Amino acid sequence: MSKTTPDAPAADQDLGAAGSQLSTAPAESLNMPALGVIGWARWFWRQLTSMRVALLLLLLVALGAIPGSLIPQTGTDATKVADFVKNNPTLGDVYDKLGLFHVYSSVWFGAIYILLFVSLIGCIIPRTWQFVGQLRGRPPGAPKRLTRLPAYTTWRTGAEPEQVREAALTLLKKRRYRAHLAGDNVAAEKGYLREVGNLAFHIALIVMLTAFAWGQLFKSEGNKLVVEGDGFSNTLTQYDDFKSGNLFDTGDLVPLSFTLNKFTGTYETSGPNTGTPRLYQAAITYSEGAYGKDHKTLVKVNEPLEIGDAKVYLTAHGYAPVITVRDGKGNVVYSDAVAMLPLDSNVTSTGVVKVLDGYKNAKGVSEQLGISAFFLPTYTKGSETASTFPALNNPVLNLAPYYGDLGVDSGIPQSVYQLDKSHVKEFKDSKGAQLRENLRPGQTMKLPNGAGSITYESTRQWANFQVVQQPGTDWALAGSLTAIFGLAASLFIQRRRVWVRAVRGADGVTVVEMAGLGRSESAKLPEELGDLAGTLYDQAPGAPGPDEDPPHDDTTPDPRVVPSEGAETK
Repeated sequence: MSKTTPDAPAADQDLGAAGSQLSTAPAESLNMPALGVIGWARWFWRQLTSMRVALLLLLLVALGAIPGSLIPQTGTDATKVADFVKNNPTLGDVYDKLGLFHVYSSVWFGAIYILLFVSLIGCIIPRTWQFVGQLRGRPPGAPKRLTRLPAYTTWRTGAEPEQVREAALTLLKKRRYRAHLAGDNVAAEKGYLREVGNLAFHIALIVMLTAFAWGQLFKSEGNKLVVEGDGFSNTLTQYDDFKSGNLFDTGDLVPLSFTLNKFTGTYETSGPNTGTPRLYQAAITYSEGAYGKDHKTLVKVNEPLEIGDAKVYLTAHGYAPVITVRDGKGNVVYSDAVAMLPLDSNVTSTGVVKVLDGYKNAKGVSEQLGISAFFLPTYTKGSETASTFPALNNPVLNLAPYYGDLGVDSGIPQSVYQLDKSHVKEFKDSKGAQLRENLRPGQTMKLPNGAGSITYESTRQWANFQVVQQPGTDWALAGSLTAIFGLAASLFIQRRRVWVRAVRGADGVTVVEMAGLGRSESAKLPEELGDLAGTLYDQAPGAPGPDEDPPHDDTTPDPRVVPSEGAETK
């Protein structure tokens, strides 16, 4: 007892130290090493190049595209943006501060886009370097205990171990395994295209993101309505409306020009699809460059004309009645085809004629004329307000003329398809009502009191063309296809390893062991190993065990792949 007493305080001290380590009370001080600038930079880089952050950035890009699709964008339609702000001043101010009216050029969307690029590149480079190292190396040798692998089989054979290993090496190479001799075993591996597909998928994502960004920044898109017989030259002033990316320059416009010779449209004349278009095509004569030769071609829906980086699409069509206006002395003051805008599928159309200069009334006073026009390509009695068929079967042009100040000199821009009636007066007929008449081709409306006349000469057709330049589309398509095939390869190709060990047993008989290991879960691994084992068994047939009698015939059962110890049955 006297010998143990002095040790008791030490034991109590040790217990106290251990108890303090088990205590949940907060420590008085934690001496954690400081990361420093380099440590924090390394930590941030690892987080940025991790898979979860890459997926999060992809999700943010998708979420950012939602307001870009639902909220009007200044680069697409500045008029809709102005109307939205006017109708929703509070919400419009919030959207403007958040950059939701120009999502794809906003700072926050660009930051997400750049971080996604960096994350993908930071993920690809080390994986590519690692994969190149694997390709330059050899499959690792067999583990000491093959019985612990998921798929395993063994048998005894009278063949020499060297013969078995040579036969296994030849068999595995024939089955497109990378195989080599590693001591008393053959090591083989297959399925490297899985990692190739994975890397191709990530590289394709970078290509797609680059192509989309390039296309948005340098794209251009313009619309031009061309009447039969008229032409178009690809300059900015020729377009009816035009929009482009932030980095687009007018010098990037592809030099081209064309003339619309004839538009042809045919429609279903009977059945439930009556009036449905059957054929839309525009016969044009085009040239490339300033001094290019003329070429004739047909532009159809979804079959654009391609010149350099530009594509010319046929997007719409309508009618343009040829109208001639004469003053009181019979002088022609206006004669042109007036494009009418369709209102429905039967091409019921509306338009405006504005005579700004040259017209004088019966008293010789200069005035401006405005004519509101309503066109029906197929007029039917009982349906005076709408056409009953889109083709020119019975065209009628309804005209309502006005005189006075059209407001074009006020400095406020106005549409050529709208008539400002605030400072004009109606022409009256003999009954005091507004003058309005239906004209057929060749007919003339007489203005009252010798004020002149309006003649509906004939009808021409017009076509609307959209000229698009969007670089990077071919790269985006190639990236999309590569991403699909790369993803398919990474999902369906299984990377697996096979080992064949052949050693001489204690009784002098060769013992053959075969085992397989998949880099990912695969139900086909035991089946594949069994096929390999069966083929090798034919070249190195089984021998009886030390306590077994030799077989009485030439048939010996093939080895079976059995689940190894602790492995799941396949």
